Amino acid sequence: MEYRRMGRSGLQLSVLSFGSWVTFHKQIEDGTADTLMGMAYDAGINFFDNAEAYALGESEKMMGRVLKQKNWDRTSYTLSSKVFFGWRGKANKPNQTGLSRKHIVEACHEALGRLQTDYLDIFFCHRPDPTVPIEEVVWTMHNLIQQGKVLYWGTSMWSGAEIMEAHRVAQQYHLICPVVEQPQYNMFERFKMEQDYVPVFRNVGLGTTIWSPLASGFLTGKYLDKVSEDSRLNMPGFEWLKERWVQEEKIEKVKKLSVLAKELNVSLASLSIAWTIKNPDVTTAILGATKPEQLTENLKALEVLPLLTQEIMDKIEAILQNKPILVLV
Repeated sequence: MEYRRMGRSGLQLSVLSFGSWVTFHKQIEDGTADTLMGMAYDAGINFFDNAEAYALGESEKMMGRVLKQKNWDRTSYTLSSKVFFGWRGKANKPNQTGLSRKHIVEACHEALGRLQTDYLDIFFCHRPDPTVPIEEVVWTMHNLIQQGKVLYWGTSMWSGAEIMEAHRVAQQYHLICPVVEQPQYNMFERFKMEQDYVPVFRNVGLGTTIWSPLASGFLTGKYLDKVSEDSRLNMPGFEWLKERWVQEEKIEKVKKLSVLAKELNVSLASLSIAWTIKNPDVTTAILGATKPEQLTENLKALEVLPLLTQEIMDKIEAILQNKPILVLV
């Protein structure tokens, strides 16, 4: 396993990590979660990602039960949660969502309880909240770190401008700034990582824990013929994933990528994940799996990474034809 510094922080994360979005509670139960997390940990993965909204809190409860059963040395892995959406779904009331000081603090305490841990290594603001002063957000995260309940704080799906505004406030009041962002990044979703965040990477540094490196499974090639009934693209509430990925133009590109993967004698999944971590601005790519064989295949991305020569990267770009145009002023 390779480990990378999270931006300019001192924290080291495994370049591949394990997350629970969609899968925990919705697709798998405790026994499978235990197996998959054990496989990940044994492979050197040291970052496990979660959020208050995943399965309305049940995902964190499941991960907490597994971690308690495993009884791993707490210093040997990093654990995250995210705050914004709340965990009550449609039953959420005022102050039970968003980034107010009240909700951030209460969400932190609730996450600690569900995960059965004394502190979070990383606490993400799951979305920006334009209704709350950024000073309130930065001060609240700073205070949670000062109290030892959180070690690092970050953002998820924020714009580069919003991240820089948080840094401005942190510098103004001598507070702890966000050091990591969790954006979506894959062969078809490139804007934030390759254009919007570039000034942030250069000016203040930024770790990234990217999600959906396989575009919700689309980049495995399994949806080229039809979307199976038990896949996440057919799960209630996730219809938007199917609309986003299952498009004729993208299907044709995936077919061409599949041919290239066969030429390299690797799976399309491992090639796609390796492509994301080839980017030096990626700290870690979060893997999600429902079966041991899926996780085993995804972990092979580490073996594929050395195969991504400039020639191969050029071939991939010729297929994708979607590289953002970077203009630095």
